[in-house]
Amino acid sequence: MTTALIADDEPHLALYLNDQLKKLWPELEVVHIAKNGIEAADKIAQLQPDLAFLDIQMPGLTGLQVAQGIEGATRVVFVTAYDEFAVQAFDQAALDYLLKPLKTERLQLALDRVKAALAAGRGTAPPEADAAMAQALQRLLGTTSVTAARLRYVRAAQGDLTHQIPVDDVLYFQADDKYTVVQTERGEHLLRTPIIDLVAQLDPDQFWQVHRSTLINLKFLAGTRRDETSRLFLRIKGHARELPVSRAYVHLFKAM
Repeated sequence: MTTALIADDEPHLALYLNDQLKKLWPELEVVHIAKNGIEAADKIAQLQPDLAFLDIQMPGLTGLQVAQGIEGATRVVFVTAYDEFAVQAFDQAALDYLLKPLKTERLQLALDRVKAALAAGRGTAPPEADAAMAQALQRLLGTTSVTAARLRYVRAAQGDLTHQIPVDDVLYFQADDKYTVVQTERGEHLLRTPIIDLVAQLDPDQFWQVHRSTLINLKFLAGTRRDETSRLFLRIKGHARELPVSRAYVHLFKAM
């Protein structure tokens, strides 16, 4: 049986989509309805549904951020009120989308496409589709025509002390509950700036996002490793623990 998750912070819209799915695809089992992005990410990791219908604008994590963090074979259909530019970006990435307010005819077309994709490959996307998805998501996360000054230092806490840390000394940044961990060779510090804001402030040639919760400093990248399930992990100089790479970012390391 094909399984699905719905995520929308507007309960009546989530319930409406659930009702429509029951009518148009009775065999589909909706295993969870999430009220925000954090809940959606947790339940996708736990339940590994075949499909996730993600609203883009949700508290906690946006639907785009949730999609970036998916590790398994879950494929995404976005539910969005974005304009035609965003719709074209999704089309370029071979992703499907549903515009609000939902229309039955468009939902049926999306479901027909999804069924065909699942029948062809049981939800496993080719590498070029993942690369296209990552590029589209990065475009939709927002860029400005004026490049802001790059961040050179961060002020982060360690116990009762606050340290000014050059970003060149940071091995990686990683979201941890309410804080962002700043990992250096000397230890961990805590920062209140979320990962999504750091992405916009750091030099993209030096810092790569490899997971919805992780930014690495390429200067400290020691190598990569794949496990028996082909998941990719990064080895960082001066740090014992390996860091996982989300499916959406694996293409960045194909030349390595």
